[in-house]
Amino acid sequence: MTTGQHPVDRPERRRRFDRWRLVAPSGVDVVSLRQLRPRERLRLVSPSIFTTLNMFSGLTCVLLAFRGYFREAAVLIAVSIVMDIADGFVARRVGATSPFGIQLDSLADLISFGLAPAVLVHTWALPTWPILAWAAACLWLACAAFRLARFNVTTDPTADKRYFIGLPSPGAAAVVMATIFALDNPEIGPDPAKFALPVAISAVPAILMVTTIRFRSFRNLLQPTSPRGRLVSLTVLALVVVGLVFVPGLTGLVIAYSYVLQAPFGVLTAPLRERLFGPDSVAPPRTRLRSVFLGVIDDDGLDDASAVQPCADPEAPAGDLG
Repeated sequence: MTTGQHPVDRPERRRRFDRWRLVAPSGVDVVSLRQLRPRERLRLVSPSIFTTLNMFSGLTCVLLAFRGYFREAAVLIAVSIVMDIADGFVARRVGATSPFGIQLDSLADLISFGLAPAVLVHTWALPTWPILAWAAACLWLACAAFRLARFNVTTDPTADKRYFIGLPSPGAAAVVMATIFALDNPEIGPDPAKFALPVAISAVPAILMVTTIRFRSFRNLLQPTSPRGRLVSLTVLALVVVGLVFVPGLTGLVIAYSYVLQAPFGVLTAPLRERLFGPDSVAPPRTRLRSVFLGVIDDDGLDDASAVQPCADPEAPAGDLG
């Protein structure tokens, strides 16, 4: 049977290659991009383009750090942060959020916000303390990997998306990026006071990544839903752009350190804000999720990560929310 001059042989072609068809763990067939129309294909891969650029930027940061171009490497971490924000924004806007995109994003983040900051701190400030430098880099990488893995298996779709549990890895990397860009290449000698800052910027954000302290996501700034929200977002964007043009080092420090400090500041001011602005101005009670280390064993002897379910205890720590 033909339509015009083109034979309709797609069903036969699909049956011919059924034995190579991929199947997801849930049993759902994996649809090849070649089976989709070009426009639909572009819509689905568009977030992954930004994710790949994020990965490339993180790898380039590592290569520049080994060559001693510390400020340039720090700038590339900032580029990775922008790409990481862009891929999530685009995925939500075009409706292309997928399990594949989530996993690819985590792998890219581990390079850009796990490996790159660890190598950058190691090569920038601690060359005369090789053991301490190695320990700081390993601590950072381990904490970043733990946070990303925890996020993948404990995301609660019913949780309040205004908050992250633990310092997000881009926010932690921003501390390293802003500090190194602002201070350039300090001379680090045997004086303990001189290496206190490098140790602090590598250890404190790393530990905050794996805590259960809640940090605001500020997603409403990226996706405002009202005319007033759009005006606030444009104003903040304009101030950031002006600051980066005229005083980039100071602007980066203010943004990075303010984001880290907003969590303890929010905890201290929560009672006052709740009294003045109502319960919506503070973080809601958290729900506890199953431990990421205690997966349910299925019939095949494999850990079932999807078995992680919310628990009823509102006071216990939760998994990642963002």
